[in-house]
Amino acid sequence: MANHKATQKDVRQSETRREHNRYYGKTTRNAMRELLALTDKKSAQEALPKVVAMIDKLAKRNIIHKNKAGNLKSGLVKKINAIA
Repeated sequence: MANHKATQKDVRQSETRREHNRYYGKTTRNAMRELLALTDKKSAQEALPKVVAMIDKLAKRNIIHKNKAGNLKSGLVKKINAIA
């Protein structure tokens, strides 16, 4: 375990950040899963901007890389457009 006060504080801060990042990452993944489960194209297109905004926020906060965010958004749009 850390011996210096500053290191102990850093451990506490990093744990808090980790929990925060895990929460938003999991929430976004669940939203993506729900979006992909939709079978109606109109409702899926209405829900898409909210999920895209969530992905953009993760990239902006450096929870995920910006290229990964782009790949996720691209994949979602392709799957939504493929819904008959």
